[in-house]
Amino acid sequence: MKILAINPGSTSTKMAVFENDKPVFTLTLRHSVEDLEPFPKVIDQFDFRKHLILNALAENGIPFEFDAVIGRGGLLRPIPGGVYEVNDAMVADIRKVRRSHACNLGCLIARDLADELGCKAFIADPGVVDELDEVARVTGSPLMPRVTTWHALNQRAIGRRFAAMQTELHPEKPVKYEDLNLIICHLGGGISVGAHKNGKAVDVNNAFDGEGPFSPERAGTLPSGSLIDLCYSGRYTKDELKKRISGKAGLAAHLGSTHIPEIIERIENGDDYARLVLDAMIYQIAKHIAALTPVFHGKVDAILITGGIAHSDYVVSRLVERIDFIAPVHIFPGEDELEALAMNALGALNGDLEVQTYTQKKTSHITVEPQLN
Repeated sequence: MKILAINPGSTSTKMAVFENDKPVFTLTLRHSVEDLEPFPKVIDQFDFRKHLILNALAENGIPFEFDAVIGRGGLLRPIPGGVYEVNDAMVADIRKVRRSHACNLGCLIARDLADELGCKAFIADPGVVDELDEVARVTGSPLMPRVTTWHALNQRAIGRRFAAMQTELHPEKPVKYEDLNLIICHLGGGISVGAHKNGKAVDVNNAFDGEGPFSPERAGTLPSGSLIDLCYSGRYTKDELKKRISGKAGLAAHLGSTHIPEIIERIENGDDYARLVLDAMIYQIAKHIAALTPVFHGKVDAILITGGIAHSDYVVSRLVERIDFIAPVHIFPGEDELEALAMNALGALNGDLEVQTYTQKKTSHITVEPQLN
């Protein structure tokens, strides 16, 4: 099977060609501010990015012949995890979402290319995957039930990778992701911590803009009374306050940097405040991991740490010493969303993974669509 995987980001478009499970071509197309300036809205970048992909294939001698095209999922309404064929309902919803992000282009480009090829177009495990237990949705205010925006694609891929590793170690007792109780933590610009119970993330924080540990770019959970006071203080506009939650928050707000190696260098040079803030982030991550243990009545098979920050010995060593009493901890530094996308497409083509149908119905009577400002 020949698969084209596409991952549009804010300033880049990553693409890869796979033959079955083997990558034969990968490329990151960088987009400067000047490149994107002519497009008032992210959705307007569709033709620009699509043609860059087609040009890259042609320039590298790769025939425009694929069995499937899979794109990064966008900010759709909440849906269960899995592989979805891009259909008219999905395209209609993604064109009218209120939250603007380059990931919204993934299904649109995949569908357009697949239509030209006469093959299938898929997405898999978008950030809006919602499999929360109903009890996990309820908050102290019926006006604000919990919603999730998290690193679903990478977390689920790491869960499957861990299960495959256990099977390789003990082939007499094959293990599936769906058999395990896992706490999986993605450490990146945002941080998401998920409770994966028998193949579903039944509790996970909203890593985008409202919950969990603070991160390099996000404020995480804040004191609600103080936040309301700040909103009515007259000191900031609504847009400025949004950036104080996501973007100019976390390490960026405290230290003016999101680059972990640079912050560690400052600590080594005697910056006590940098040490305090970074250690506080690690402390909060550990607290949120430990807070998920009641989901499994304490019976956790493993804790998996992934994402770019998992490359940092400083962060990982201090985090592990706070949580390894809960369950064995395994580290999977970085992420490979293109591989995760391709493996989902391959599973769909081979019949190993069920292809789900996207509808415009909500997944639960309690689930609400996030306020996508």
